[in-house]
Amino acid sequence: MTEIEFTIREAIPDDAADILEALRIVGKETPYLVMDEKGMEMTTDEMSENLANLYESPNNVLMVALADGKVIGTASVKASAKKRMEHIGELGISILKDFWGFGLGSLMMEELISWAQESEMIRRLELTVQHRNQRAVHVYEKIGFTTEAIMPRGAKTDDGEFLDVHLMSMMID
Repeated sequence: MTEIEFTIREAIPDDAADILEALRIVGKETPYLVMDEKGMEMTTDEMSENLANLYESPNNVLMVALADGKVIGTASVKASAKKRMEHIGELGISILKDFWGFGLGSLMMEELISWAQESEMIRRLELTVQHRNQRAVHVYEKIGFTTEAIMPRGAKTDDGEFLDVHLMSMMID
């Protein structure tokens, strides 16, 4: 297996265009995300402003994985500003297909978990993953996530087939 060198760091407003391009490619490459080939439908300026706001948030983060200065993946924790829900972070990871199988997803998960622990605000991480994406389910279980429920018809393919989705969580203590 080829070795790759990459860096994981918190996203900054200057990353906006590169993040949008990477997410557009990921949306085309994988059937496992809600996002499609349109990627995130926002302008570079909107993304840049969003990143500036995230950077100031105590319970939200967006990290990027870089290889040769290029964004190859993103990892995020998204939480509510509402006091009663601010402790719950929804986790998301997107990686360009060329970089699957190198352990990058696991490393990004570990970074997010570490960030959540240090935040002292996030006490629960949760995510959804399609049942057919057993590789991801296995990675999440290995890291310590447990399946709380299987949601029938939790997602749908482009051609209309309904898919079961795992709701998984990890408590941060």
